[in-house]
Amino acid sequence: MSLQGRNILLGVTGGIAAYKTPEIVRLLMAEGAEVRVVLTRAAGEFVAPKTLEVLSRHAVYSDLFGRDAEFPVLHVGLAEWADLILVAPATAHCLGRIAGGLADDLLTSVLLCAGVPVLLAPSMEENMFANPAVEANVQTLAQRGFHLLEPGVGPLASGAVGRGRMPEPAELVEAVAAHFSGDLDGLKLLVTAGPTVEDLDPVRFISNRSSGKMGYALAERAAARGARVWLVSGPTALPAPAGVERQLVRSTRDMQRAVETLFEQVDGAILAAAPADYRAKEVAEQKIKRGAASSSIELVENPDIAAGLGQCKGQRLLVVFAMETEKGPERAREKLVRKGGDLIVLNMLNDEGAGFAGDTNRVTLIDVEGQEEALPLLSKSAVADRILDWVRARRGV
Repeated sequence: MSLQGRNILLGVTGGIAAYKTPEIVRLLMAEGAEVRVVLTRAAGEFVAPKTLEVLSRHAVYSDLFGRDAEFPVLHVGLAEWADLILVAPATAHCLGRIAGGLADDLLTSVLLCAGVPVLLAPSMEENMFANPAVEANVQTLAQRGFHLLEPGVGPLASGAVGRGRMPEPAELVEAVAAHFSGDLDGLKLLVTAGPTVEDLDPVRFISNRSSGKMGYALAERAAARGARVWLVSGPTALPAPAGVERQLVRSTRDMQRAVETLFEQVDGAILAAAPADYRAKEVAEQKIKRGAASSSIELVENPDIAAGLGQCKGQRLLVVFAMETEKGPERAREKLVRKGGDLIVLNMLNDEGAGFAGDTNRVTLIDVEGQEEALPLLSKSAVADRILDWVRARRGV
């Protein structure tokens, strides 16, 4: 892990966990990062600005209207300086202000200007985190592309034990490093995304609601983390992620041919596409007219791409997806075995924030050894990182 040459802006808000921020600064700098700190007024009640100033070797910023020789317009200059912004702790009040698009202090003004990744580390009492207003703010922020780090379970400021602890400083630094480090260097990955299309005639076709966003997020994050990525995509309006070799296909059989050819040269495959299970037995050469003598279309099964790879994967990793509307874990476990996968990512279509087309997802990871991890509602980019973390741990890269 190295953050050499990276500019990290640390935003500190008014929660008791602010007392840990000097250690965050120290660890970030130990990894080579340049660190500057923005302190809210309430945060100053929990941690001394002078401590953070000495550790970061820079002035600590808190005044929206403060003058600075380096940054004439302070909130704009700090936003442009940063390669990544970490807000830790992120209180319930802070999350609400960011979700509301407010800019009533320096930190929120910087965040409105920022075009870089923003990591939020929520920290509050369990009942506050479970409050519907806070949950709605978290969902809004995830949809806008903020990366929300899962709070820990343990002793809280009130003396209760529950969910709401800010992740420990070392975990936060690891999360920051994951956005820059080549922790997947040398890994070759195949990713599939989007729907497939099965023609009925020159005008009509069978398809599904998949937007491709989950698969594209996986390809983008894998490439950003150093992997060489081949993306096989069905029809979608999404642009090709930077640094990814994309191959566009149309039908399930087109996707099967592309995937089987590429699978021979990769270390693993993540099959996030939603290929059509059926196709027309015969495709009409001309448009089928209304009132035709027969209104039925005979369908035949398409090949099962995942099961085919599962039979020949050898030492390669195979991650498959399951979209279910009922009996999710039971059906996902059965599908994992049937397809010969190593990990299955279960989506429950009826879960709020999950499903097609959105920018968030709520999934459960189930591996072949029976381990299950239900993730909270996260951006699809954050879900991609959690899946890639699993791949990284399993491959030992």
